[in-house]
Amino acid sequence: MDLILLSLFVGAIALAFVAYLAWSIIREPAGTPEMMRIAAAIEDRARVYLRRQNMTIAAVTALVTIPIAFYYHDLRVIGAFVAGAALSLASAYIGMMVAVKANVRTTNAAKTSTAKSFLIAFRGGGVMGLLVTGLSLIGVSVLLIIFKDPNLIVTYGFGSSLTALFAQLGGGIFTKAADIGADLVGKVEHRIPEDDPRNPAVIADQVGDNVGDCAGRGSDLFQTLSDDYITAMLLASIVLSSTGINGLVYPLMLGATGIIATIVGIFLTRQWRGIKPISAFNVGLVSSAVICIIGAYIATMNLLGDINIFYAVVGGLLASLATGLVVQYYIGINSGPIKKVAASCEYGAAINIITGLGYALQSPFIPFICVVAVIYFAFGITGSIFGVVGVNLGTDLAIGIIMSSDTFGPISDNAQGIAEMSGMAENADSLVELDSMGNTTKAFTKAFATLSGTVSTVVIFATYSHLAGLTNATIGLLSPVFIVGLLLGGVVPFLFSSLIIGATAESAYKMVEEVRKQFNERPGILEGKELPDYRRCVDIATKDALKKMIAPGLLAMIAPIAVGLILGKYALAAMLLGSLVTSALLSPFFTFGGGIWDNAKKHIEREFWMKGTPAHAAAVTGDTVGDPLKDVAGPSLNIFMKLTNMTALLLVPLLLLLSA
Repeated sequence: MDLILLSLFVGAIALAFVAYLAWSIIREPAGTPEMMRIAAAIEDRARVYLRRQNMTIAAVTALVTIPIAFYYHDLRVIGAFVAGAALSLASAYIGMMVAVKANVRTTNAAKTSTAKSFLIAFRGGGVMGLLVTGLSLIGVSVLLIIFKDPNLIVTYGFGSSLTALFAQLGGGIFTKAADIGADLVGKVEHRIPEDDPRNPAVIADQVGDNVGDCAGRGSDLFQTLSDDYITAMLLASIVLSSTGINGLVYPLMLGATGIIATIVGIFLTRQWRGIKPISAFNVGLVSSAVICIIGAYIATMNLLGDINIFYAVVGGLLASLATGLVVQYYIGINSGPIKKVAASCEYGAAINIITGLGYALQSPFIPFICVVAVIYFAFGITGSIFGVVGVNLGTDLAIGIIMSSDTFGPISDNAQGIAEMSGMAENADSLVELDSMGNTTKAFTKAFATLSGTVSTVVIFATYSHLAGLTNATIGLLSPVFIVGLLLGGVVPFLFSSLIIGATAESAYKMVEEVRKQFNERPGILEGKELPDYRRCVDIATKDALKKMIAPGLLAMIAPIAVGLILGKYALAAMLLGSLVTSALLSPFFTFGGGIWDNAKKHIEREFWMKGTPAHAAAVTGDTVGDPLKDVAGPSLNIFMKLTNMTALLLVPLLLLLSA
């Protein structure tokens, strides 16, 4: 019990540092009246969207509560479900609201110091990183103290996954509809800058960066941590029952270690003299990793006394760091692949897309091999599925610092946009490098989420197998039930991705129509004589995002329920495996591909300033194709594969009853 209270204390420390970081950001000057006016418009529209989104998600959550209450008849289970959903949304909302305060202050600081603007942006991201890790640790710890049984808090993870999927879907569809509409009509058709205030979709684009890349990603990584804590405790109670309470609190102690490492990493991440922003981030990341390794050793040896589990944890951490190197190779602004894709734009949009596809298809290979190798290594040295749990918890250790760098992305993107919209050209130039780094760190987070999500899904699947009694069961590989389940699992992620990308395209089509309509009906907009109707574009993106996020979200829950109830627990197990493999490959393909096309465009704009040329138009087209892939479909698949498995966990009692 003392150790659980310790985890609560560390979670409280995280929230205290959140308050300090938020205070240190808000006390910075916000700039000129024009900058503050633009920032206020972004903040207001982001708050309105999130409020409407959260109301929609709350309605869906309430509907899902009905079958949970009907089946379990236990207020503790229902309470855990609601708590997981509520804390997931709360962490995203609070973190995003601080981020929109940080963006204009980052812009203003760039007038005098690039290093200061970098510091403000990263500390704004640090608020989200510590909120996600702190609230997740507090939520699980409190429920474990109250219920004393991890089986009763499975719904906590399910609730956080459910809301995270809808938050990622809604925010992603919103941001990419606005981004595509702004780019295609503004940049390609009228050859005006990306963040030109004459573009009617520009405020919606800035809002989308916050509700998609910031709030959506926060909910995602919150549910990752929550799911991993719960499944680790469940498996510890089964395969490490001899350790008693030590096995249950072990994942919480690793979580506490990660929070302490994140705090140190945030304060070490600054633009030291003579180093680039991406190098400054690497300093913070490596420092956090070292502290995580030390803390993991202390926790493992004192609670479990098994050095091999420590090695497994370190293996997971190193695999997540290796993913960061792969991202920097493929998506770094001056990397070989980016230069080649940028050069291909001189031959038109088709060659640009084909070249990018070649790298995108190649990119999942190394991260996937890392996952396979570390899982095989962990199982080999421990001889137990808990070795894989160790790997999974190891990938979670760096979530705080990685989430900080992810939220840094939309903050720096918004900062550059505010600079351009307010006429602060000198600020925009100094913020370009920060924006490029933000693209790389956002891609790192998404690739990291795929790696962590893959291992996490393996652990959730193992938990399902243990609880459903499949570990000692035998079923032939040529069994029709197994084959059908496997094939269904393989195809469902394609249908899920199709629904998402199609929804984004439909929303973008409406946005393009609206921007064209305003330009055609009000020529004074392009002449700079009158302001466009920004609110209309925000409303279009909002309504479409909230409407179109429902179908893919329901698919993630309905598919495993249908297979489990119709074909049984063995078919469901096969489906989970098939879905895991497909999702774990599709997600990085989407993420890397979109990031490659995005930074190829930025490479052209930064190195050659070819705006308005056919090569630049080809680059913008490639970036537009990649937008729904990297910011909607890819991140959503990471949540999809975990949510399907968490749904299967909830079904176990019913499946056992049906198979009896």
